[in-house]
Amino acid sequence: MVPLPVIVGFGGINPAGRSSFHHAYRRMVASALSPAQLRDTYLGLATLMNMLVYQDGNYCLADSTPVDPDVWLAENQSFIDAHTLVRKLEDNLFDPLAMPRQVTSIAMLEEGEELQFTLRKRHLPRNPPKNWLVTPLSDGNVKVVVTGSMDFLTSDPTESPVHSAGQLPSGFDPGKLYASRNHPRGLQLTVFGASDAINSMGIAWDTILKHVAPDQVAVYATSAMGQLDQNSNGGLMQARLMGKRVTSKQLALGFAEMPADFINAYIIGSLGSTGGQVGACATFLYNLRQGMHDIRAGRKRVVIVGNSEAPITPEVIDGYSTMGALAEDAALLALDPGATEVDHRRACRPFSTNCGFTLSESAQFFVLMDDALALELGATIYGGVGDVFVNADGFKKSISGPGVGNYLTVAKAVAATKAMVGDAGLQRSYVQAHGTGTPKNRVTESHILSQTAKAFGIENWPVAAIKSYVGHSISAAAADQLATSLGIWEYGVLPGITTIDHIADDVHSDNLDILMQHKQLDPLAIDAAILNSKGFGGNNASASILAPHQVSSMLEKRHGAAALTAYARAN
Repeated sequence: MVPLPVIVGFGGINPAGRSSFHHAYRRMVASALSPAQLRDTYLGLATLMNMLVYQDGNYCLADSTPVDPDVWLAENQSFIDAHTLVRKLEDNLFDPLAMPRQVTSIAMLEEGEELQFTLRKRHLPRNPPKNWLVTPLSDGNVKVVVTGSMDFLTSDPTESPVHSAGQLPSGFDPGKLYASRNHPRGLQLTVFGASDAINSMGIAWDTILKHVAPDQVAVYATSAMGQLDQNSNGGLMQARLMGKRVTSKQLALGFAEMPADFINAYIIGSLGSTGGQVGACATFLYNLRQGMHDIRAGRKRVVIVGNSEAPITPEVIDGYSTMGALAEDAALLALDPGATEVDHRRACRPFSTNCGFTLSESAQFFVLMDDALALELGATIYGGVGDVFVNADGFKKSISGPGVGNYLTVAKAVAATKAMVGDAGLQRSYVQAHGTGTPKNRVTESHILSQTAKAFGIENWPVAAIKSYVGHSISAAAADQLATSLGIWEYGVLPGITTIDHIADDVHSDNLDILMQHKQLDPLAIDAAILNSKGFGGNNASASILAPHQVSSMLEKRHGAAALTAYARAN
């Protein structure tokens, strides 16, 4: 039998919170939770955000003062609401009201005029301009006399046109959880996310290694954009032009595959395969596909797949904004006639009248095993990877424009799902749409989904778009979708697109149920999920993910009822 890749662990962090055990998922569907579930969700967020500490069976403030958690939540839940999910950009990463900028100026001196100033000798350029007359002073400084003209840079901070972002919950600082040593933020998130995923299994990593050979393990994890903050490529590129020095770490830690390297070297000590693929906004599904193929072929028995992206930097926001891709404040305000303030919470509005996507940070990781090993170890199975498909767009006029490749990937994923769970199971599937919140995406993706539903006879296909909650995390976008899907099979709530109040006129909605509100279903009535990603350059990917009850049924057919009974005991 071809091994079936099953998901036995998952974890990470995004604007909704910690992923393992469905914490982040519950924050998205908070309004549909029971009081007990809601309480657990917000207390979990309070500890994540360093507002409370859980010690010796009690919730305490930072100074160890015990508190009544119910009383505390009544007073602080609104703060947690306001400081999670997509919201107004906070200044912990940078100040959006004063984005760093330098203005080039030229001082033009009249004939006979001189410009004089004093410098510390160590600040003197190695090769002073020819029109500088430099005279050493007795105090170790130098006097400079300039004639003619002089070029200089002046700091001129400017306000960002974009004030919305999918930021991690306020107060959460991954760099304080371990000896981060000036690691780039994306790698700090990797350490947290991968550790969260591995520990979520409840099986010690050393125990797993006793059941597999060292080269039967693989890690495929990347960042689509590389590491871009001041501790990595951002600082590397800016250093000389900003009068600073390049550090020994910036180049090395800036590589796109560095998340995999960190997991191997610092978390699991792997001797197995490593690396990963990059495919713009479809990157996670590229890595999932690689891990799936390794397990199916029998090359690997355990694979960690995931992505970490920390793109909320002035330069990245400037770049996407210049492309006209981001939801700027002025455009958002225009979407709400009569409004006097921008509703940053509703910045991302998939399939509605919208104006651009909302940048986000996220790190998500998943542990895959072949089905036989999962049964042997008694690992909890959260779902199965049915198949993943990747197609390019062919010839196109614009590298950023959508093409036909996504029609192929969605259709193939749906066909694969039908082959595994039958037509009845396909009718009980739903779609995690790419749903960026851009005018072009709402038209093109809705047409793809509508046409596919018609072709396969799906009458009312539920469509979710979770970027409305957590924004667009680039490489980790589909990983956010997968983590959410696992939560849906636990609680049965399909997240609605609650940031919208209407479907845009140009959206194709035939045979689709584009959810504007949460939809409660029996988890056993949801057999599969289709994850969809569309990326710059024609990087299209779609995945078929199988529900845990479908995986259980398949495993009983493969291994027999006795094996499933033994597995249940081990689990």
